Amino acid sequence: MKEGNHISTGSEKQLGFVQLAAVIFGSTIGSGIFTTTADMAASGAHTGAILTGWLICGIGMTGLTMCFFGLNTVKPELTNGVFSYAKEGFGEYVGFTSAWGYWVSALLCNVSYMTLLFGAIGYFIPAFGTGNNLLAVVCASVIIWILNLLVLRGVQEAALMNVITTIAKLVPILVFIIAVIFVGAFKPDIFMENFWGDGSVAVGDQIKSTTAATVWSFIGIEGAVVLSGRAKSAGDVGKASMTGFLGIFIIYVLVAVLSLGVMPAEEMAELPNPQAAGILEAAVGPWGAALINIGVILSLAGALLGWTIIAGDCPYSAAKQGVFMKAFAKSNRNDAPAFSLWVTNGLIQLFLIITYFSASTYQVFYSISTSMIMVPYLLSGAYYLKLTLQRDGFEQASSGAWTKALIFAVIGTVYGIWMLYSSGLEMLLITAILYAPGIIVYAMGKQERNLKIFEKPYELILAVIIVILAVISLYMIASGRIVPF
Repeated sequence: MKEGNHISTGSEKQLGFVQLAAVIFGSTIGSGIFTTTADMAASGAHTGAILTGWLICGIGMTGLTMCFFGLNTVKPELTNGVFSYAKEGFGEYVGFTSAWGYWVSALLCNVSYMTLLFGAIGYFIPAFGTGNNLLAVVCASVIIWILNLLVLRGVQEAALMNVITTIAKLVPILVFIIAVIFVGAFKPDIFMENFWGDGSVAVGDQIKSTTAATVWSFIGIEGAVVLSGRAKSAGDVGKASMTGFLGIFIIYVLVAVLSLGVMPAEEMAELPNPQAAGILEAAVGPWGAALINIGVILSLAGALLGWTIIAGDCPYSAAKQGVFMKAFAKSNRNDAPAFSLWVTNGLIQLFLIITYFSASTYQVFYSISTSMIMVPYLLSGAYYLKLTLQRDGFEQASSGAWTKALIFAVIGTVYGIWMLYSSGLEMLLITAILYAPGIIVYAMGKQERNLKIFEKPYELILAVIIVILAVISLYMIASGRIVPF
């Protein structure tokens, strides 16, 4: 219950189905809807490979979403999402690593969104350029701290605002779909032209290159699970997850198919961000580009808010479980994760400065963000597979229900492995640099509780491997073999 501006301890169960679903739509539909297809084209993928990539994504993400749904059903007491699952399934250090990866992914997600946001504003106000000049970085910094203060007022109030921005962002997307269909801009001959490319890029490599973009498009699909500790009921978490996934997947595929019928992949690859603006401009004229850029601004406004909530809540919830340092568990009188928010947005500020000095683009940060989140996704699928194989939580389930759960667990786990494989060695090395500092935070948290840092031999081995990969990556960056930003 609220008492003035205070929220009592029992008020944590604040979020219902609508708010949880809005968090999923708000955090998932951010920028990918306006850029994904063209980003795939820019990486060398043509129509056939792009559609195959979406098919793989649809199957894999269905399995992964059902893993989240199933975990929420059989382990409802694990109320802190992807890192709860990793910790319960594979030990405390693996759980921390999952939480750390998810947190870094979330804050890099906001950095990427800020770059694209001011790139879209730059369509109307050229002084912002492509979103990474000094003016853009200064204005982005102001917005980051405004969001920080908003969420400090309370997660419930911020989530209610997220419902409003989610509704607002869906309108331009629906206009895009309707406009392309009704003006007859979709051309079957363009859609079929050069369907598998000219042979310069192998079809298998084309399909692999679509993975980062498709995964990026669905980052946030687990948002309701991450905030499950604040949900009014466990049932709302599962329903919100499935409703969000199905709705978003249908929208993405429609936009992809229609885009591929408006202009060839080669032309699409040359468009500036957000590429959907150029696609709709080709279909209906200049007003189409203006509409999409407005849509991007609205969409990212909601996504930034959604990810500020999730990014702040991640280390806070992990700290309450004893996985992060105690300081991250501090909350203010509004039950908002105060310390976690200040640190999270401080790191976002640091990366925004990096975008200016390195002239890094939206795609750079979303690629790294996607790679960071692949590990938590894989661990969630693997934990659900472990439970189904052990029939833990399925004691009363029928053989048919258990078999279905096993199938989804296998699909989710295999898709997690596919995501890591298709991201490539270079991206794996870059993410190792970002995972390595987490070991220090983990060790400090253990020392606070006077516990042994690594309780099991495999935890130490894993930490050593991460450090070695990070050192190799730093060497390759110093020698110019890898350019991270």
